[in-house]
Amino acid sequence: VQLVESGGGLVQAGGSLRLSCAASGSTFNIKFMGWYRQAPGKQREMVATISRSTNNTNYADSMKGRFTISRDNAKNTMYLQMNSLKPEDTAIYYCNAVNIAGIYYWGQGTQVTVSS
Repeated sequence: VQLVESGGGLVQAGGSLRLSCAASGSTFNIKFMGWYRQAPGKQREMVATISRSTNNTNYADSMKGRFTISRDNAKNTMYLQMNSLKPEDTAIYYCNAVNIAGIYYWGQGTQVTVSS
């Protein structure tokens, strides 16, 4: 499975961005997909995840109400709509996929920078 993120960039605090993650390869084996982020000097943290079959979602507490994860299985694409962005949301955002065997796949990441 190959994952390619897009949509990152520079935005002012309070603004919005929409990230996309295009999956290719053995996508039929994907069970879960998600977004993670890593800020400088910090560990990578989960942002949101979504089940490919049930569409159930899970969010980190600090993202609830501001971020929305969604997917389009026909396009093999996952999205992250980010609203009311804060400077502390500045990080590299990574797309993640987990297949039915429990194997993790990662994209190369896309930089999101929120200016105050």
